[in-house]
Amino acid sequence: MATPQSSRMATPQSSRHSSSVSSSPMSRMHSLQVDSVQRWMEDLRHMTEVECMCVLQAKPIGVEEDTQGELIVATGDHVARNNLQTLLRRALVVSTELGKMFQRLEKGRWQRVHSTAVRANCHVRSLVHEYSTARNTPAEMQKYEKSLLEKCMELTTITERCLHTEDEFFLKSMREAIHEILTDVSDSFSHMIDMALANEIQILIRQIESSDSVYTIGSAISNLLSLTQDGPQLCRIIAKEGAVVALFKICRQDCFSDLYAHALRTVASICCVEEGINQLEKVDGILCLADILTDGNSAEAARAEAAAVVAQITSPHHTSTQHLGSFLESMQDIVTALIKLCESASCGEVFLLASAALANITFFDSMACEILLQLNAIHILLQSCKDRQRVDTPYSKDQVVTILANLSVLEQSSSEVLQEKGILLQLLGEKPSSSSPSEGAACERVQQKAAVTLARLSRDPDVAQTAIQLQAVPRLIELCRSPAERNNSDSVLVACLAALRRLAAGCPDSIEAADHQQLIKPRLVDSFLLCSNMEESFV
Repeated sequence: MATPQSSRMATPQSSRHSSSVSSSPMSRMHSLQVDSVQRWMEDLRHMTEVECMCVLQAKPIGVEEDTQGELIVATGDHVARNNLQTLLRRALVVSTELGKMFQRLEKGRWQRVHSTAVRANCHVRSLVHEYSTARNTPAEMQKYEKSLLEKCMELTTITERCLHTEDEFFLKSMREAIHEILTDVSDSFSHMIDMALANEIQILIRQIESSDSVYTIGSAISNLLSLTQDGPQLCRIIAKEGAVVALFKICRQDCFSDLYAHALRTVASICCVEEGINQLEKVDGILCLADILTDGNSAEAARAEAAAVVAQITSPHHTSTQHLGSFLESMQDIVTALIKLCESASCGEVFLLASAALANITFFDSMACEILLQLNAIHILLQSCKDRQRVDTPYSKDQVVTILANLSVLEQSSSEVLQEKGILLQLLGEKPSSSSPSEGAACERVQQKAAVTLARLSRDPDVAQTAIQLQAVPRLIELCRSPAERNNSDSVLVACLAALRRLAAGCPDSIEAADHQQLIKPRLVDSFLLCSNMEESFV
């Protein structure tokens, strides 16, 4: 829907011209001209950008020198992506302007409020005009566009009235009215953008569903994947429009096997929101994932991305677990396939995805832990820690030790760990190889979970004795007494104190008197406070 030309703000030149024409006496004409110029000069520093927008309103500069406009790009593989990314960029600009208006309204900076309202109005009109030119917008969306433009004009008009008075009572009442209109504009704009995004997403999904070309489908999937990186709100829209259904249709056709990995990666991204998981459940997506994971002919990349989807839908961060009902039916096959993938992984990324899926699965059902023990998982995972090709980051070790911590609840796990001769204790010594905060946090989790696992397993006297022989106690004491060793982590400290106390309960002689006096004898909270306040000695 094109922007009405009558709604454009008059430029200073046209205002000045109209003032001079309407004046008859020379003195009055001179006075009005001076007033007009003076007013323009006062406004200029706030409205330079708006001036440009008014002049160029229906003629934006395209990102690739496209003469038709920013949202209309040359035909090719990236049309939809450019449309969507441009729409998102322009929406961000408008949202920023509206946010500024709220702040300036709160401070009563009326000149700024008005100039921002005019600027936002111009941005909205330009965006609506460009998008309407680029797409045949649905009738419902056109109604929203018309209503939004009217509200933007009302906002501009009402803020201008506040420039011509200093009546505090009037300004207070106007502030409330403007706030209400501004809130309405913000909500309407967000809804209109959601409708525009949904329209663009529908175009991509139709390409996936209707095309027989691997290249065309792959391009559409790439565009969807790119959009999922823009936050959960966009993922909800993508899920609502049926993207998960379309992607699983691809994953069920042998002729598109080369696209499985790409499609599943996109599904995993969409399933960061509950709406995506619900869609997956409706199309029996878990059964499809199990088929891909257990198919020996499936490419490793496809199985790795299927593992990523499993990791996503079983994440403890999801509040809803309704989708897990059908998952339990396929859990034996999925867990078996995942541990095999860990064992045969050709690189660290594949191992990370498979182990992350297993780690999440062990949280919600003890049967998964029993299955893993039957599959010799402890041996496979701990041996993997020796292989730098598979386990090359603290993130992978974090998944391994999470699985071990959950398996350690089962009594039969202690004998399995005993056979691995101290690999668990090596995880207590995990240190970051860089200054990356995320890597440091991963190392903390590895240390904490290794200590938790050791504490749980040490209920078995044989495990406790073996741990002491392998010098677990000195390392635990070091982690307690040296904040730098545990990256100043309180959670690591608590876990290490608990592990020390469990070892001391079974083997009191393993800990020296001074350490016993400070780390074992007091209440846990007192030992924690003592260690957390320690400053590292450099003597």
